Amino acid sequence: MERLRAALQDDLVLLDLESGTLAEILLRAVERGIDRNIIPADAQQRFYEELLQREQKVSTAIGHAVAIPHAYVEGIPEPSMIFVRLARPLNMGAPDGVPTQYLFVLIGPPGQAGEHLDTLTSIARLMSDDEFRYDLHEADSVDDILRALEAFEERTAPVAERPEEAVTTGLEYTGRLAGGLFADLRRRLPHYADDYLCGLHPKALSSTVFLYFACLAPAVTFGGIMGDLTGGYIGVVEMILASAVCGVAYAVLAGQPMIILGVTGPQLIFTMILYNLCDPQHFDVPFLETRAWVGGWTAAMLLAFAVTDASCLMRFFTRFTDEIFASLISLIFIYAAINSLTDIFTDEDTPHDTALLSLLLALGTFYLAMSLSRFRKSRYLIHRFREFFADFGPALALAAMTAVAIWSHEISLDPLIAEEHASLRPSVDRSWLINPFLVPRWVWWASAGPALLVTVLVFAEQNIAARLVNNRDNNLAKGPAYHWDLALTGLLIGACSLFGLPWLVAATVRSLNHLRSLATVEEVVTARGDKHEKIIHVRETRLTGIAIHVLIGLSLLLLPVLRHVPMAVLYGLILYMGVVSMAGNQFFERLNLWLVDPSLYPSTHYIRKVPIKLIHLFTLIQLFCLLVLGLVQASPLSILFPLFIVLLVPIRLMLPRWFSPQHLAALDAEERPEEEASEWV
Repeated sequence: MERLRAALQDDLVLLDLESGTLAEILLRAVERGIDRNIIPADAQQRFYEELLQREQKVSTAIGHAVAIPHAYVEGIPEPSMIFVRLARPLNMGAPDGVPTQYLFVLIGPPGQAGEHLDTLTSIARLMSDDEFRYDLHEADSVDDILRALEAFEERTAPVAERPEEAVTTGLEYTGRLAGGLFADLRRRLPHYADDYLCGLHPKALSSTVFLYFACLAPAVTFGGIMGDLTGGYIGVVEMILASAVCGVAYAVLAGQPMIILGVTGPQLIFTMILYNLCDPQHFDVPFLETRAWVGGWTAAMLLAFAVTDASCLMRFFTRFTDEIFASLISLIFIYAAINSLTDIFTDEDTPHDTALLSLLLALGTFYLAMSLSRFRKSRYLIHRFREFFADFGPALALAAMTAVAIWSHEISLDPLIAEEHASLRPSVDRSWLINPFLVPRWVWWASAGPALLVTVLVFAEQNIAARLVNNRDNNLAKGPAYHWDLALTGLLIGACSLFGLPWLVAATVRSLNHLRSLATVEEVVTARGDKHEKIIHVRETRLTGIAIHVLIGLSLLLLPVLRHVPMAVLYGLILYMGVVSMAGNQFFERLNLWLVDPSLYPSTHYIRKVPIKLIHLFTLIQLFCLLVLGLVQASPLSILFPLFIVLLVPIRLMLPRWFSPQHLAALDAEERPEEEASEWV
């Protein structure tokens, strides 16, 4: 590290070098050494030829976009380093196949082999750090690189020397009333200003455009469904208004702004059941007023959970449970998209050309979004254009397919379900504010029963989604806030209940897509050549959440314009979200092993450490749990869905009967071990 620090301080740096060939790059590096008086002018040719000859014998590219050219010849008093960052990566034949962008040129007198190895090890350790590699790419000056180096040294200091907050999971039980809640605030408040500054980047714009439609489509769809289930009391207008107001409030006040709020399937079912119970054939009580009491009790219980550190129970939810829940939510999105397209084909009143065009628009949106999101790894165009197409892929796909639909105006398509005119009125003739005291007194207390079920559901969905977002594989740097976010969700549910608005909770798929849309990823190659994407940095910002939900609120005024967007295009976007959210889920990776030749299995950490039969057994147990949850979700028992989620914990605690602790540690690891990366260190 000291060698690099000295190079930075002595201005032995070339940032964003435009030279095209390796020979030109090495020549410029030697000239920089001469300019800074570390290489004698008469030794220029000797050093240049030595560097070039070594590259011709064997490439000094070691992977992770790094190369370490070196030359040790007479004529220089002591070893030095020249750092070069290329404007455009150069293919130098690295073992992981990644083009080289960073060159650490080592020069010195002969007989420095030992020191060279020490320096090589230090550089390899430094460049294996995702955050430093990201900071190095984004640095605009030498001072930025020096600050990144200092941050790396602080991050990698021994655990005992780090502040407690730097290594916390956010799920440590404090034993004090509201102890966890205040710990969340102390951890997140120092980052509050930076949460806005991080949003000043093109990624934030692309994320906003993509998530606007990705959040609007479920809001409109769920709003229409809930309107049918509640006799119109809670419809599209209420759903959009709740999404906008709660979304902005959450983005401004939440501890973890990567989370996106939304309505979930179990909540739809619960709302339908509560509406039916309020029917004259049952208890004959006003629906919205009764629901206000249920929401009030739910808010109170969630606040009680938050101040008593109840979220610490999530420590018993491991990757085993997270993968099952995330898989279910992803499959629900995929099923919803496919089922909607199937309904178009099975509707006898739908013309064949309408059905066919709807299918083409949905698949076209999905294909374009997937292809453009992967364009970052393409060989075509220059780097900044590849980044643009990758970041704006979903938004460009939606715009392109909408343009195709408008061009094919002769064919009638189902538009986005929206009012023909802008409206801010409730779906039925009522005032916005609900008077909960219009119901009989017994309802005040009886509402606590159903509220307990809602509380368990919200507690599970909110915290599991938060665990998935805060997973260490996502490389979030500012820390979680489980207790504070649960309390905030409870307050929003209580407020929505008083205005007849739907209850919102952390939406897993939308939250994960929000995170990935703000992530910088790179391709990692395992020792056997298998590739997977790895998140190295996420722009943790509040601006995207605020912008997304402000636009959703403005949608109430733009409903006539949004009617030009076909539902088929939104189905393709929902399908894309479901598929993309499966990325990084090891359950699907292990499920895929059932179809792969065992001799071609990837060299992952669990395959190296666990017998294949036990890997398949672990996956089979998860698949069984997933099927049970899916059946419960689609059955009349769906109101008990949160209880079945909780039952995953005792099932996980029973696994040591069939698996040894070492095998479980590999299969249920909280994060993907670093040893899976290409072994270039």
